[in-house]
Amino acid sequence: MSKPKTTEARRPRGLEDRGPAAIEATRQMLETIRQVYERYGFEPVETPLIEYTDALGKFLPDQDRPNAGVFSFQDDDEQWLSLRYDLTAPLARYVAENFDRLPKPYRSYRVGPVFRNEKPGPGRFRQFMQFDADTVGASGVAADAENCMMFADAMEALGLGGNYVVKVNNRKVLDGILEYAKVEDHQKLAVLRAIDKSDKFPPSEIMLLLTTGRKDESGDFTKGAGLTEQSADLLIRNVCMGPMLDVVDGVAMPTSRRTLEYMQANLNTSNVFDEGFNELSQLSKIVEAAGYGSDRIRIDQTVVRGLEYYTGPVYEVELTFEVEDEGGQKVRFGSVGGGGRYDGLIGRFRAEDVPATGISIGVSRLQAALTHLGKLTSAAPRGPVVVTVMDKARIADYQVMVSELRNAGIRAELYLGDSGFKAQMKYCDRRNSPLAIIQGSDEAERGEVQIKDLVKGADLAARAKSITDREEYQRLSAEAQYAVKREELVAKVRAALG
Repeated sequence: MSKPKTTEARRPRGLEDRGPAAIEATRQMLETIRQVYERYGFEPVETPLIEYTDALGKFLPDQDRPNAGVFSFQDDDEQWLSLRYDLTAPLARYVAENFDRLPKPYRSYRVGPVFRNEKPGPGRFRQFMQFDADTVGASGVAADAENCMMFADAMEALGLGGNYVVKVNNRKVLDGILEYAKVEDHQKLAVLRAIDKSDKFPPSEIMLLLTTGRKDESGDFTKGAGLTEQSADLLIRNVCMGPMLDVVDGVAMPTSRRTLEYMQANLNTSNVFDEGFNELSQLSKIVEAAGYGSDRIRIDQTVVRGLEYYTGPVYEVELTFEVEDEGGQKVRFGSVGGGGRYDGLIGRFRAEDVPATGISIGVSRLQAALTHLGKLTSAAPRGPVVVTVMDKARIADYQVMVSELRNAGIRAELYLGDSGFKAQMKYCDRRNSPLAIIQGSDEAERGEVQIKDLVKGADLAARAKSITDREEYQRLSAEAQYAVKREELVAKVRAALG
């Protein structure tokens, strides 16, 4: 009789499996961020991975095809459901549904996976994790200033001091400049997308995106916004050329004060611009008064985020250290998170608009940055103490040892396989176990157990050829494996673990 055909084991494109080392590094990072968020008074909330598709609203990537870009399906009632696209739209639904019982302002944080039904590529996944914090019900820019300060404090807590900057702009300022440049409503989205690429492309390439269109090296063509060269040049000079420089301690550097002075002198064009400019000025005063200089939080007119839904201040945290891109060129690591004010979103579910503002950290990208800088360990976490099985007839005795260790708060497990001692030692290595507990019949008769220190044993094996002194070798061997009284097992294991 032929063997049934097996199913091929394959992982879907754009998704990844993660092992203990990556998971532990993520846990450490998230715990650090969580402590910062809670220090600011934010509390946790969880929303489902699945929402009604219409609840995602304008957060859908393509409004002409409402199921494109998200993973959607119909339930038994023929209702369309979707895996959440981000953590903000579910929060808006949660707040609207529980509005009357929540304190206002309502401050919460959320962490979890989100899903994009998009073409995967290098560093672009269809499932990834975000860590958000939002304030709902606060209309003043003080809430936006706190977001920026919390961003900065999170980066400091993660050990990124000197390697980041939180950049702040305002959508009203951008809208005023677009009005001054005579940008039509149907051109705005393409124009903002072009401006958003000013950190990736030189001004000549941005000019093409703003006017006739741009063809990349692969031959793909991006349609231009259709502006005149005069309007495009105005935007490039006043928005895309980067933050204004000031001299601080003899060194030219970007500062919020210099950028605001430039905006007021050259871009004061309309009432909507004035409103955004005043909000930026007030935010800058708040963060400066709290001790956050332009080296940590600064006004930057090139920041463009949330093209479809942000209504006021927008910000992003950029890591400033350099890495090599795919072409071997030195580039800044770039953005690992962003946020802004979205006063119109919750109003989709209610008769009145509700002010809201928030931040979102891209967990995977931030973790890659921290690993690159050596701020997170890439080693697998330490495994459990393994009690080996030398005599299967004495399983109950070995289980007593495991229970004693666990009851003392020590992570421990009993070897449950069918292999002999050599294979059990290989198992301990693969589990990254620090210690193995051994008790054969001889040790049992003497009322002892052997503790095998696998870390010291591995170190001794690596150094064996270089150790010429016999007494030193014997001393190190005795430290790597030694007998203790059975009743001292827990105390000796705790001591060995440090």
